[in-house]
Amino acid sequence: MEANECGPQGFPELKNDTFLRAAWGEETDYTPVWCMRQAGRYLPEFRETRAAQDFFSTCRSPETCCELTLQPLRRFPLDAAIIFSDILVVPQALGMEVTMVPGKGPSFPEPLREERDLQRLRDPTTVASELGYVFQAITLTRQRLAGRVPLIGFAGAPWTLMTYMVEGGGSSTMAQAKRWLYQRPQASHQLLRILTDALVPYLVGQVAAGAQALQLFESHAGHLGPQLFSKFALPYIRDVAKRVKAGLQEAGLAPVPMIIFAKDGHFALEELAQAGYEVVGLDWTVAPEKARDCVGKTVTLQGNLDPCALYASEEEIGQLVQQMLNDFGPRRYIANLGHGLYPDMDPEHVGAFVDAVHKHSRLLRQN
Repeated sequence: MEANECGPQGFPELKNDTFLRAAWGEETDYTPVWCMRQAGRYLPEFRETRAAQDFFSTCRSPETCCELTLQPLRRFPLDAAIIFSDILVVPQALGMEVTMVPGKGPSFPEPLREERDLQRLRDPTTVASELGYVFQAITLTRQRLAGRVPLIGFAGAPWTLMTYMVEGGGSSTMAQAKRWLYQRPQASHQLLRILTDALVPYLVGQVAAGAQALQLFESHAGHLGPQLFSKFALPYIRDVAKRVKAGLQEAGLAPVPMIIFAKDGHFALEELAQAGYEVVGLDWTVAPEKARDCVGKTVTLQGNLDPCALYASEEEIGQLVQQMLNDFGPRRYIANLGHGLYPDMDPEHVGAFVDAVHKHSRLLRQN
């Protein structure tokens, strides 16, 4: 858990380990902060860099991913970087075609419709070898960060990936994916196992490449009630953590903190806190005090300002941040938004958010 160890590639020594210390539950001088989608379309330089190529070509270019990852750090004193990539590179590596349709989002021309469609998927153990471009992007970014802040790797959780593969894209109801859960429970578990088997070496590979923390996105948790979540999401979330930790040990790699972010999964906070992750991410619908009561003192919480609060004035952003920091308290806490940044947000207001976290969290520790 030593924050300053040199990686196998001889990475530069880490200068700011505040995020990692908070993730491990250690004391920090101030509250660390980063933002989901901090490398995003709200930045003019991001739009300019991305204009030349389509989305997944960008994801496959280590040089471009590195540049996009570093852009927000040139503007804001963030306490962590998160590699620019996408959760849907995993279904792609399993042999599914995915395109990003401007204005619409991801689209799978041939989604999984029948149980026999599972036979089209590649062997999950080959997925990590298909995703070498992500590992290259991580290694390059870790070197170029020059130890400034830690680098976070990530992946989508099995249920969330399943929803895209079955629905063929985004959906407001996830009715097709949930139909599978009710009509084809065994095939659903088979698909979720395939995805878990693909995710474990992928996440271990990200750490081997230089990632210093990992976040698992269960973005579609809210479409499942407590019972379906306990049956079809939670066991695989647990399995990923357990097997990634074992995989790191087997590979002789130091442990890294793992974050689980289950959006709208407030009904499962207690279970998520016991699922093997050091950090539980919260969306903005959860009251910090209630979350802390639910999870106890054994995990770090991350979140959870409503992203739309960044439409407020800079003064009000400061007040909202102060309230959030007071509610979460100084221990075992990483500041973030309750979801990703939106494309029409003002970068100045993102900066105001980051600065307010640093300023008010230092004052909080003095009082």
